[in-house]
Amino acid sequence: RIWLVFFWIFLKLQKISQKEFAKHLGISPISLTRYLYSKRFPEKKILEKIHKLTDGIVTANDFLSKSSDNDLLSRDDKTYISELLSNIRNCSRVHLAKCITMIESSLEKDKSKTEFLLQKLKPRDNSIRIGITGVPGVGKSTFIESLGIKLIEKGHKVAVLAVDPSSKKTGGSILGDKTRMEKLSINPSAFVRPSPSQGHLGGVAKKTRESILCLEEAGFDIIFIETMGVGQAETAVYDMVDVFLVLLLPSGGDELQGIKKGIIELADLIVVNKADSDLKKTAEITVRDYKTALSIIGNTDRNEKIEVLKCSSLHAEGVDDVWDFISEFINFRISNNLFFENRDDQRLRWLWEIINLKANEFINKNIKKKKITKKIENDVKTGELGLINASRLIFDYFSKK
Repeated sequence: RIWLVFFWIFLKLQKISQKEFAKHLGISPISLTRYLYSKRFPEKKILEKIHKLTDGIVTANDFLSKSSDNDLLSRDDKTYISELLSNIRNCSRVHLAKCITMIESSLEKDKSKTEFLLQKLKPRDNSIRIGITGVPGVGKSTFIESLGIKLIEKGHKVAVLAVDPSSKKTGGSILGDKTRMEKLSINPSAFVRPSPSQGHLGGVAKKTRESILCLEEAGFDIIFIETMGVGQAETAVYDMVDVFLVLLLPSGGDELQGIKKGIIELADLIVVNKADSDLKKTAEITVRDYKTALSIIGNTDRNEKIEVLKCSSLHAEGVDDVWDFISEFINFRISNNLFFENRDDQRLRWLWEIINLKANEFINKNIKKKKITKKIENDVKTGELGLINASRLIFDYFSKK
């Protein structure tokens, strides 16, 4: 019972014991214990006192028997999750794929299994998470494969979460990134997982963070998050990586088209890709133009300078320079404790993202389908009720329940 946890937190914050709280209620500590563990249901006046003394944390509904998410799982389910976790820690790619499929599932049973699994995972700060973004056709998959192979040769274990846009009509995705990383996909020290965005904004899948935790549990120390390249909304990926890298084409139309506060100013590194053959000279000019533009924009809110490099992913030229920059960048942030502070901030942002997702699920399942909500919606359609008043009515009605 999650509310019971909040009750103990409340007592701790107020610095009072269970015995003292029982005294405020005018009952014995034994009676309070029976109420808390559903051995007896409190009288109305006791319920009112508990609600008032806990600042509304505990309500009458909390004393009704309700199953937690873990209670929805059978012993066999929990055993399965434990075995799955053991196989993941042994770096079984088959079980890792099954785990991520479960995480991405919308089935209620799989959601409960996922929460049970995630409770067993501990944050690991010994990996490097690299976000890769860029317009379609810039060569993100080729770049990741080229760099990934070099990192494996250096002894690293590389994982790739490649996000593809989903159809609004069917929810399906082509998921073609794995076919574009042929060498990396079959390498025993690599794991490539294409995932549908499922309409999630930010160029990342809805469960990308959870997948990252599983990959780290499996021992992958370099994790690429390849986004689908949809524009400025992709800044969401910045909140889950240690290095944010933007790939550009040599003089892709407007040379300074990428200078947008939504993406470029968040970038830690800008790489002009496809610097080969006839585009080699053009790529050098593009690099110079971006360096000039960045010097004009400035980076007063950052401790590090945004670097601009060029490379040819196809011929693996300049890829070593990219990794050298990433290594120096991470080492600098670790030495200044910025790396760990960033991870902590990301965990807090993830906390509120989970809360927002749960709130949206609750609204869709428990509010939108109610008769009173349908009546209010109809009144809005007919013009009998304004949007502001309608939203206030719905919120007030359900917040007071």
